[in-house]
Amino acid sequence: MEASAGLVAGSHNRNELVVIRREPGGGGPGAAARLAAEAPCQICGDDVGVGFDGEPFVACNECAFPVCRACYEYERREGSQACPQCRTRYRRLKGCPRVAGDEDEDGVDDLEGEFGLRHGGEEGGDGGGDPRDIAASMLRAHMSYGRGDAHHPAAGFGAAPGVPLLTNGQMVDDIPPEQHALVPSYMGGGGGGGKRIHPLPFADPSLPVQPRSMDPSKDLAAYGYGSVAWSDRMERWKKNQESLQHARSDGGGDWDGDDADLPLMDEARQPLSRKVPIPSSRINPYRMIIVIRLVVLGFFFHYRVMHPVNDAFALWLISVICEIWFAMSWILDQFPKWLPIERETYLDRLSLRFDKEGRPSQLAPVDFFVSTVDPSKEPPLVTANTVLSILAVDYPVEKVSCYVSDDGAAMLTFEALSETSEFAKKWVPFCKKFNIEPRAPEWYFQQKIDYLKDKVAASFVRDRRAMKREYEEFKVRINALVAKAQKVPEEGWTMQDGSPWPGNNVRDHPGMIQVFLGQSGGHDVEGNELPRLVYVSREKRPGYNHHKKAGAMNALVRVSAVLSNAPYLLNLDCDHYINNSKAIKEAMCFMMDPLVGKKVCYVQFPQRFDGIDRHDRYANRNVVFFDINMKGLDGIQGPIYVGTGCVFRRQALYGYDAPKTKKPPSRTCNCWPKWCLSCFCCRNKSKKKTTKPKTEKKKRLFFKKAENPSPAYALGEIEEGVPGADVEKAGIVNHQKLEKKFGQSSVFVASTLLENGGTLKDASPASLLKEAIHVISCGYEDKTDWGKEIGWIYGSITEDILTGFKMHCHGWRSIYCIPKRPAFKGSAPLNLSDRLHQVLRWALGSVEIFFSKHCPLWYGYGGGLKFLERFSYINSIVYPWTSIPLLAYCTLPAICLLTGKFITPEVRKTIY
Repeated sequence: MEASAGLVAGSHNRNELVVIRREPGGGGPGAAARLAAEAPCQICGDDVGVGFDGEPFVACNECAFPVCRACYEYERREGSQACPQCRTRYRRLKGCPRVAGDEDEDGVDDLEGEFGLRHGGEEGGDGGGDPRDIAASMLRAHMSYGRGDAHHPAAGFGAAPGVPLLTNGQMVDDIPPEQHALVPSYMGGGGGGGKRIHPLPFADPSLPVQPRSMDPSKDLAAYGYGSVAWSDRMERWKKNQESLQHARSDGGGDWDGDDADLPLMDEARQPLSRKVPIPSSRINPYRMIIVIRLVVLGFFFHYRVMHPVNDAFALWLISVICEIWFAMSWILDQFPKWLPIERETYLDRLSLRFDKEGRPSQLAPVDFFVSTVDPSKEPPLVTANTVLSILAVDYPVEKVSCYVSDDGAAMLTFEALSETSEFAKKWVPFCKKFNIEPRAPEWYFQQKIDYLKDKVAASFVRDRRAMKREYEEFKVRINALVAKAQKVPEEGWTMQDGSPWPGNNVRDHPGMIQVFLGQSGGHDVEGNELPRLVYVSREKRPGYNHHKKAGAMNALVRVSAVLSNAPYLLNLDCDHYINNSKAIKEAMCFMMDPLVGKKVCYVQFPQRFDGIDRHDRYANRNVVFFDINMKGLDGIQGPIYVGTGCVFRRQALYGYDAPKTKKPPSRTCNCWPKWCLSCFCCRNKSKKKTTKPKTEKKKRLFFKKAENPSPAYALGEIEEGVPGADVEKAGIVNHQKLEKKFGQSSVFVASTLLENGGTLKDASPASLLKEAIHVISCGYEDKTDWGKEIGWIYGSITEDILTGFKMHCHGWRSIYCIPKRPAFKGSAPLNLSDRLHQVLRWALGSVEIFFSKHCPLWYGYGGGLKFLERFSYINSIVYPWTSIPLLAYCTLPAICLLTGKFITPEVRKTIY
């Protein structure tokens, strides 16, 4: 068997890779600032302009909804004081007068200017506020992007057929541009030399608005602001908004506004999801039954304890202990179901806000993880269907990256993935052209339904017939690879250039990375780009504990952070395919919601299975767990993580605490506003404020800014008042602390500072690939927090329960999402032995957690874990122990019959 595509593998001594060309760069944050300044105000239609400091005026720091300064001040003075899009209360900006409700603070909110954080940007520092520039400046003096020679020209990732193989450590510089091994991260054609710039939302330069400059030194009346016409327009807009809200609250009515875009804008700023409580008529009877059972239990144990059996005291004591255990188990199982809820998403609002037609998509990138180990137990055809369903998902192509972890370093898996990448060039456009479901070909062609339903294209039948023939040929090629892999040559597998396959020894091989598809390295048959597809096999050496699946998932976290660094991750088992192509958008309705998304660590989908018989004799559906228990947990702090079908926030996997909920500003004075400045208490406050040292003011302002969940500030422990070059010195100290936590990789450490994802600007793709090989080395996690506080947690074969438990202890909450069409489907155990083996594995994992330091009985107190949520975790780790009292209680009747002694007192009748 020969490898059909290029492979990047690390050597035994040092990791090597292919280095290729570089695309011209340019542009930068300055261009984004100019676009922001040219965006028209979405209220009055005039230019947004710039503020007093010369920077583009941004009224709302949460969503950057384009509003000019005059409308911003009018909204704060006369309106609702909130952003029209995200409904976040406007904060007072520099040069703006205070209004009722402003927080009591000194000076202005200009932290970046006070602490010298604006530096290193392009065009005179226009881009100093970019988190990438801040992260780079903090680590500039210490960071080296990649190891070895990182100055070779390189550009992007993505493999094409015929890429020269490299296993001997030689660098290749003369590869033709059409044959490259990497695809550029977030770079492409566009103004300013190839870097893509995303304008502010709703900034449409094609609107018929004449641009005009705005001089802050002039009076606003010179530009028409404050005039009668402008005031009338503002009043008309406010009335239209009120009438629209009134019509919606009444469940109908017509909107008679003048601007046709305002209803869409109002719809776009509505919540992306909502809770649907269970009706009281359904849940209250269940709660009453729980309370009644508790009362009955109280009377029962009062009788049992107060009436011991002295003749059979040992049997009586054992029975009472068993009964108490059963009662406690029942309580642990019932009370987390006290507040069940359901959820509903609005995909149309998500599209209006982040994915408007004709404009660049603002949806967040997502990295998909697929894990596999043994191709003999996990057939390559099943894994191929999972990968194909990911590549064809209904999501922007440039936002999707699929990483396949082969923890068995099997040549068969590598070759099957190569064949899959070729077939995807035909399958993906077919799925998107006809909008088929599901997008895994094996299950799509097996559907016993009318496949012509809702199809209107005349060419559909012809194209479907041709695609089915293509898939059958693809299956034959995969089956041929499986048959060939049954006989392993004595000398092991070899690649096209004659060198041995690096993974011939499963327990001793270097790390391997191969990018099959990418943004510029793979196009479908219609010439459209395909999502990135990356093969990863981490390094294995004797004597190292590789931590099985948890270790493989952590390796994928680091590789993806270096190559694409999407802010969200989705992990799937190799036998779980995407059954609903819009499932990722369902998750984004929670993750990207400005109201609830910041505190969500993951969105868990229920597990659904194919091939279950009608009676479900092995209970594979787990109806009680997935349809009852998990809904109850969603009403508390969120469902537990079940190992697959889960969308994570990358920052939560890094062990960060959840952002603190900001308390609404409260009035400290009950005086009439007109006389507030002259009252006694306010005079005392003003005196106290003036006597505070300037350093104390800055310190208080800085720590208020540090409450922002952005890791660029939360992690960087910048000393107070560090100006200019001292920021770099503070960055070096912080970088050393972060390396002890995350490992010895400057590129990866810097990527952890980017809350919204994206790769560092100064890192070349060649150095990124070198670093990706480095972070999957077997000794990378030594003396770090990986598996302890970061990533998937080690210590149990049920690493999923531990990982979700740690996140909840950090104050995060999770979401349970049940779309109408199941999001993912997998393969269920088909016989009793497989089912028993699965249950035994879960039980052993729970016992391991019970004896570990992360046991919910004693871990996580004082954190963010809620009381009832702790009940659910305790129940998940103590249920295997129920087998012991159950066995003892079932044995007691036989013992009583043999000995003639009973566990209940004898009832004697008195005859008068």
